[in-house]
Amino acid sequence: PDAQSAWDEDWYDMIYHKGAPRHAHELSISGGSERTQFLVSMGYLSEEGTLKNTNFQRYSGRANVDSKVNDWFKAGMNTSLAYTKSKYNQYVSETTANNNPFYTAQFVSPLYPMYLKDANGNNALDANGNAQYDYGENGRPSLTDMNILGSLYANHSNSTTDNAGVRTYLTFGSDKDNFGWAKGLKLTINFDADYRSYEGTEMMNKYHGDQKNAGGMIEKSHNRIMSYTFNQLLTWNRSFGKHNFDILAGHEFYQYTYKYLLAGKTNIVDGIDELAPAAKLLEGNSYSQEYDIESWLGRANYNYDDKYYFSASFRRDGSSRFYKDNRWGTFWSVGANWRINKEQFMKDLTWVDNLSFKISYGQQGNDDILDADGYSDYYLWQNLYSLAYSNGDKIGGLVATLENKDITWEKNGNLNIGLEGTLFDQRLNFSVEYYNRKTTDMLLNYPMALSTGFSGYNANVGDMRNTGWEFMVGYSPVKNKDVQWHVQWMGSTVSNKVLKLTDKSNQIVDGNRIIKEGMPINTFYLAKSAGVDPLTGAQLYYAYKKMNDDGSVEGEYITSDYSKASTSKYYMGSRIPDLYGSISTTLNLFQCVDLSVMTTYSIGGKILDYLYQGSMNNLYYNQAWNTNELRRWQKPGDITDVPRVEVGASSLTTDRYLINASYFAIKNITAGYTFPRNWTSKLGLSSVRFYSSIENLALWSHLKGMDPQYNFSGSTSYTYSPNKTFTIGLDINF
Repeated sequence: PDAQSAWDEDWYDMIYHKGAPRHAHELSISGGSERTQFLVSMGYLSEEGTLKNTNFQRYSGRANVDSKVNDWFKAGMNTSLAYTKSKYNQYVSETTANNNPFYTAQFVSPLYPMYLKDANGNNALDANGNAQYDYGENGRPSLTDMNILGSLYANHSNSTTDNAGVRTYLTFGSDKDNFGWAKGLKLTINFDADYRSYEGTEMMNKYHGDQKNAGGMIEKSHNRIMSYTFNQLLTWNRSFGKHNFDILAGHEFYQYTYKYLLAGKTNIVDGIDELAPAAKLLEGNSYSQEYDIESWLGRANYNYDDKYYFSASFRRDGSSRFYKDNRWGTFWSVGANWRINKEQFMKDLTWVDNLSFKISYGQQGNDDILDADGYSDYYLWQNLYSLAYSNGDKIGGLVATLENKDITWEKNGNLNIGLEGTLFDQRLNFSVEYYNRKTTDMLLNYPMALSTGFSGYNANVGDMRNTGWEFMVGYSPVKNKDVQWHVQWMGSTVSNKVLKLTDKSNQIVDGNRIIKEGMPINTFYLAKSAGVDPLTGAQLYYAYKKMNDDGSVEGEYITSDYSKASTSKYYMGSRIPDLYGSISTTLNLFQCVDLSVMTTYSIGGKILDYLYQGSMNNLYYNQAWNTNELRRWQKPGDITDVPRVEVGASSLTTDRYLINASYFAIKNITAGYTFPRNWTSKLGLSSVRFYSSIENLALWSHLKGMDPQYNFSGSTSYTYSPNKTFTIGLDINF
């Protein structure tokens, strides 16, 4: 007979905090006089994490005041403060580490229990009668001295964050007639500042896991971000009969500074999450970053009789990311809008409420590029040295980045042509827009041969074009005093093509992706599966003698040779969908009941599912398998698409793991009831609304467990998925 398991423990279920509560409270007060208005609000949020022993709290406050001092002077200030506390797991950002709870919980074999068992398969209890975690001390092929649930409690990470923001303005000028020629002329001075201070502590215990041999480890980190924007805007807004003018000229300066400090020690003292009692210094690090950008800008809007609209803008930006000779970029735009329904020939078409045709073209700039860790790189052109490599007690360093004084702004030229309208007494509204966006001088890390000692350098590499359509249609099937029902569909398409790379090469290969002229950016570049050999169960591959520049191949054949397949890669499409968007509806009944539903969808595109690949090609004997392994080849003559099982054997990433990225998701359903005004007024209340909602109710995709919604890179990883959240709320206005 088949063997029966002595226990049934699902590690994934055991690390999750099911039904984790979340509650939020907010109180706001607003009021004022004809000249001065104010608003004060306070908020509190508490949320238990869906991963056990994790949580988040936030205390927030806001105060706004606007005052019209006299006919020509107005001032205001908006301030916000927030304090957050978080307990989190430090490994959730790791993509393959065994300590990552999502990775381990998904792939640990069900043969291994979470708790120690006795000979009868029951939990072995300690002296206090508590179940004891099984750390694999009796032997496992992997995950030795590890228990992911035990680690959630034995290790901990805590952080606190202080946030403060201020927005202030002074406006001089007036729109009143008695100001004569200065009517409509205003000078506004804005100053915005944001401050963030973060402190974090990460502790790994001394009894089990990665830091057992070191006696445990503790790290303390602190970072501070300070940014401000200071601008001066001169505007002129006047109307002369049917002629309307809106002119702006201004200057702006933005500065961002970041300071970071980290220290870590090992051989810690239990119960004291401080560095002082720990015995051995592990690391110490600190650095600062600064980024500045200065801008001169102008804008002019004109319309004639609210029928013909014209606009133009100009700006010149200087970024500290570039060398002084290439620091400044010039960008501009022009546009026009024609309200067709205002024309005389449309006067008899009373069912047309509004119909507008619009066209615009402009060029914008981008100076941002991410480094290898996914963070913004603020020093793009410099030849930088890392001095973090000491030689004994001597200072040591190495060249970290290569100089490129020629690097400059990435430029995006956007052409937009659209038609929008409202028909049938505002029952039907629609918009359709075509866009054509050409990106030139793309900011990329240009790869180099590793034999040079560098993986690449920052450069302006090539051109790219995105074209597509954006649609919106909304209709109200029922619209009267008691019932209002509205349905809306939105859809977008995008077609991407790399137009040019460099004079030296027309392609850049990055693992399983390729950037190649004439193809979508980050096209999948993989070996191609040819099925399974029914005689041996071996994975078969397509290979070829030659690939032409257009992707066609010559001398194609089928082989089971891993090495030949690894050098015969094919272009396999990209993450870009054929159509994506949303479908939503709102319903209001008798001015008291409301219901809204929001769904999103995507059709087409592909995802390279590394999670699925890992579950079909286990590296260790104690990992769980995907249920699709049940249709694996087992004996000669079997016809299947899943090859024979080979634990620890070489595995080649093929299009077997490219999954259709189409999905449909129910994002939100909200229902509410607003109590009748004649009831609430007796209690001195303006309105009272009770509501409930559910977020992330359902997702349908082509592979169970795969969530393609939030990852546009075309791959998956072991991280949080959106939580299904149930909310009940009460909104009271005095």
